[in-house]
Amino acid sequence: MKTSEKIKKYLGENQQASVNELVDFLHISRVAVSKQLSNLLAQDEITKIGKPPVVFYLLKEQEISKGGPFEIEKDVKKIIEENFLFIAPNGQRREGLDGFQYWCLRTKQNVEKVAPEYVKTLKKYNSFKKRGLLDGMEKFKTTFDEIGLDKVFYLDFYSIERFGKTKLGQLLLYAKQSQSKNLMRELSNDVKSRIDEIIERYKIDGIGFIPPTVKREVQFMKELEKNLQEKLRRVSIVKVKSEIMVPQKTLTKLSDRVENARNTIIVDERGSFENILLIDDAIGSGATLNETALQIKQKKIAINVIGLSITGSFKGFDVISEV
Repeated sequence: MKTSEKIKKYLGENQQASVNELVDFLHISRVAVSKQLSNLLAQDEITKIGKPPVVFYLLKEQEISKGGPFEIEKDVKKIIEENFLFIAPNGQRREGLDGFQYWCLRTKQNVEKVAPEYVKTLKKYNSFKKRGLLDGMEKFKTTFDEIGLDKVFYLDFYSIERFGKTKLGQLLLYAKQSQSKNLMRELSNDVKSRIDEIIERYKIDGIGFIPPTVKREVQFMKELEKNLQEKLRRVSIVKVKSEIMVPQKTLTKLSDRVENARNTIIVDERGSFENILLIDDAIGSGATLNETALQIKQKKIAINVIGLSITGSFKGFDVISEV
């Protein structure tokens, strides 16, 4: 039996194994085992979990090969390939058509029937976009009595009906939850061109990043600011620390979110600008973004304030509380 087959058989019987465990089992060098594992990973026959030095290898689930092949129209395949991302409960990442088929089979749905329905739903939500952006001003006008933003945009919805979180929504959620700098960098690269377009279109001369409200070792907004590398003057915005920190996402009433933002976010800026771009990761209620913009206007720091969120929702803010 080939060494690669022995590894697959061992993983099938033991669920997962480390390199050291396989070295002991196969009685070959660590280098030889690592080479075999690299080949199996490249052939998409196994996957790995964990981070060095604690990494385990396991067989990749085979649901898709058992269910295919599937008859899906070429244009439908193309849209799914470009837009679909599924991250399984075990952290396994499946993208494009592979991910879509995997998701359908996990949820016991017919791939050939659901594929065009997914594309139809995606097109429905994309119809709200103009020049690749979702205009959130109507939501703000119906939510707040006083608005500090002149315009506000979302790059995408956080989730869509039936199919759950969008690709950008998944990247944002798991980048933050897993504290993965690689995912944060991937997301930053994905959104940079659209942010650059907004900067150019609205002649932005100052940029501000809404500070995080939840203490984490790796802060997404800090990584986003670093990765975007925008050569614009920064607007100083600080989160005031109190004895008991109350994260925005834990508050379920709009009035509580407004109060929280008004009393904990301070625009500590002495400079003046024409047009400021304020960036947040996810707009739920929009209270933090709006209160920050109101401060900027009240202190006469800028003439215009444009708000931008990576993801947003037009229907309340409960769905984004997990971010």
